[in-house]
Amino acid sequence: MPELGFIGAGIVGTALAVKLSIGGYRIVAISSRSQTSAKKLAGAISGCRAFNKNQDVADASELVFVTTPDDSIASVVSQIKWHAGQSVVHCSGADSTDILEPAKKLGTQVGVFHPLQTFASVKQAIENMPGSTFTLESEEPLLNTLKNITATLDGHWIELKASDKVVYHAAAVIACNYLVTLVKLATDLWQTFNIPPNQATQALLPLLRGTIHNIETIGIPQCLTGPIARGDTGTIRKHLNALQKTAPTLLSTYRELGLQTIPIALAKGKINQHQAHELEAILKQLN
Repeated sequence: MPELGFIGAGIVGTALAVKLSIGGYRIVAISSRSQTSAKKLAGAISGCRAFNKNQDVADASELVFVTTPDDSIASVVSQIKWHAGQSVVHCSGADSTDILEPAKKLGTQVGVFHPLQTFASVKQAIENMPGSTFTLESEEPLLNTLKNITATLDGHWIELKASDKVVYHAAAVIACNYLVTLVKLATDLWQTFNIPPNQATQALLPLLRGTIHNIETIGIPQCLTGPIARGDTGTIRKHLNALQKTAPTLLSTYRELGLQTIPIALAKGKINQHQAHELEAILKQLN
């Protein structure tokens, strides 16, 4: 196993370093914009040292994970004197190995190791990591090393080309970040009948868990329920009328989500083309 170093001791870097240390990897060096964070992480891992300079981490490690904010990766990597025989990997979802070109030119192997997971806190990141998918971009022998690291983290891996990364990351944002937005919009509506956000969230969570469970066990499109899945045009009209009165700013979002749901309902086979066209007309305000 290569000796690992981490530049960046935020949530992602800390979670990966802790999990890999538990899995048997030697984490030998940490640096961060916050010396407090670097010392805290180093203190939690046997045999690890915190450094003031990123160069010291690169000099001490065979494989360096750059776990800084995405916008800082290229700058951090370009300021380090890399050498042949070592490797550097970043953990950005939207960026490819192209931003590691300064290191590659110096003979360093480069790669991307992106955890497809939400990291709201270190504790949650460590708990959520097993079973996650990790997106890899690299060449051998580093690619095989990253696959082994994925196995240590009890994860799965996929390979992506550089040209696929931005769309891949946009998909992750839709599935994760915008789910938070949708729940926020739903809890806002509950406030129109005087149910506070915390109570609304707790009431909606079992519904959300049930939906995720159905996606996992039944799959799309069969897990789709609700008025569009049933071809229930009357309910859709009622929703639009109610939103027009109580939350008109949500109308365009509701309409677009409904239009995107019609093809799923068709694929499920519970509505026909005539019903689909009728739903589309209502959502587009054509009748």
